[in-house]
Amino acid sequence: MPVHSAARYFALNAVRPSPMGVWWFAVRPQTLTVSLVPVILGHALAWSQQGVLHGWLALLALLAALLIQVGTNLHNDVADFERGIDTPERLGPPRATAMGWLPAAAVRRGAWVAFALACNFGVYLAYHAGWPIVLIGLASLLAGWAYTGGPRPIGYTPLGEVFVLLFFGLVAVGGSYYLQTLKISLAALLAGAMVGLFAAAVLTVNNTRDLDTDRRAGRRTLAVVLGRRAAGWVYGGELLLPFVLLPCLALLIGRGVWLVLPLLTLPLVLRLTERFRQAAPGPAFNPLLVATARLQILFGVLLALAVLL
Repeated sequence: MPVHSAARYFALNAVRPSPMGVWWFAVRPQTLTVSLVPVILGHALAWSQQGVLHGWLALLALLAALLIQVGTNLHNDVADFERGIDTPERLGPPRATAMGWLPAAAVRRGAWVAFALACNFGVYLAYHAGWPIVLIGLASLLAGWAYTGGPRPIGYTPLGEVFVLLFFGLVAVGGSYYLQTLKISLAALLAGAMVGLFAAAVLTVNNTRDLDTDRRAGRRTLAVVLGRRAAGWVYGGELLLPFVLLPCLALLIGRGVWLVLPLLTLPLVLRLTERFRQAAPGPAFNPLLVATARLQILFGVLLALAVLL
């Protein structure tokens, strides 16, 4: 069966989840760790350097990050449907709005509820840490909307990976570190770049999978602009550069011995880069996307443990 026919068959025959399951499906739980890992790492780095962790601040920061990601996913679900991006030829998992499982208005309300709740948690965080947290929170909320919203959505341009690196890396780790210490450090930004690169790799897999359908829909993602072969080089660079940065982080925080822990993931990185190169276009990239997201979790957890030990 041709790729597009297989995708259409899958979409048309997907089993409708339960009423609660539809919403769980729509928030895309498998992607939520991309926003949680950098927050955990930022708090771990702050804890290691000051010897104290403000637990409530860490918990509220995690909840705020989670809600912003949920809101972004829901907004993406309805925005792509309304722009005609999500069609029966979609190669990824079916989307709740496009499948008719949820009305567009309900999904949009869900997105704004998630953003509003994140803002609510952010008020307490801003009360503790002041105007820098206000700026970080507002920028994150705006970015969550602008990724697929507005006249020129970020996700439809070659800047998607840069956006992910910035907000799911530097901003998330640096902001979490600042929340605990009321200061910023080069080490926090460097650690943010490392996990942000893995998050950007997840997007590269997603956009390479959708390269042909995105091109037909007029989206100019980095994969569309560069082509599949060059996207493979980008993917490999996103996965390998964090290991190049590890010695720099070791020098900054003085934990060179323990920072070998993330090196345990290097064999997996090499296997994934080879899978990217050999995978057939289209749905074959779905398992690779999941594996890349899991790699980010593993690397981030090992890095957090390394800075604490």
